[in-house]
Amino acid sequence: MKISTKGRYAIRLMLDIAQHSDGGNVSLKDVSKRQNISLKYLEQIVNMLSKAGFLRSQRGSQGGYKMLRRPEAYTIGDILRVTEGGLAPVSCLEDEVNRCPRVGMCPTIKLWEGLYDTVNKYLDGTTIADLMNNAEENNEDFCYYI
Repeated sequence: MKISTKGRYAIRLMLDIAQHSDGGNVSLKDVSKRQNISLKYLEQIVNMLSKAGFLRSQRGSQGGYKMLRRPEAYTIGDILRVTEGGLAPVSCLEDEVNRCPRVGMCPTIKLWEGLYDTVNKYLDGTTIADLMNNAEENNEDFCYYI
């Protein structure tokens, strides 16, 4: 499994908004400058996150984007599922029910299920707030390199 730039940038975007919102809106243009990510690419990502109910947009001079919940409520797993479409390491685990005709005799299915379970637990156990705390503990300036 490889996380695309879209997934990595979505996490950076959410971190940046959480760090710089101070209760208000954050300009996508400012995020673009701070994170050195193309504004056009961020617009695509923010559209996905807005449709998923993670962000709210507001137009106008005081416009921008704002998280709809606290940083503690956004798991990295949820963000990646929106941007990546799923986290399954093999195609037979992409659906809720494994429809592979070999599932009953597959000697590797437990391996893939274990990996999938571990990845989901780890990413669902890590929030935007956790990443913010890690950065603060390391005295980082919130230019994220994920």
